[in-house]
Amino acid sequence: MKKIINTPGAPKAIGPYSQAVEARDMLFISGQIPIDPATGKFVEGGITEQTEQVMKNIGAILLEAGLGFNNVVKSTCLLSDMDNFAAMNAVYGKYYPTDPPARAAYAVVKLPLGALVEIETIAVR
Repeated sequence: MKKIINTPGAPKAIGPYSQAVEARDMLFISGQIPIDPATGKFVEGGITEQTEQVMKNIGAILLEAGLGFNNVVKSTCLLSDMDNFAAMNAVYGKYYPTDPPARAAYAVVKLPLGALVEIETIAVR
């Protein structure tokens, strides 16, 4: 059985998907892009600001599910340019100061709405 997780603290889905789905003790968070849920628009700035907003969006979804960043076991980071990896990594690392999750990072040709970064996450209870 699955449970849909939805919060106004993260951007509404821009397609036919849920912000997150909980199945048994696992939470699957859809890829988050740097949309500020209060305005519905991208945050201003570059990769640092965009990564910070993405992590805030993930945090809001985790909180809605009763979890935290310490519950995250896997992340997939998608970047529009690998030259942004170090800056993304600096922000990302602040959210996982100890025992970080497994992770993959890829450069892709394009991300939704021209985002510089998108991150999807899996967490467990």
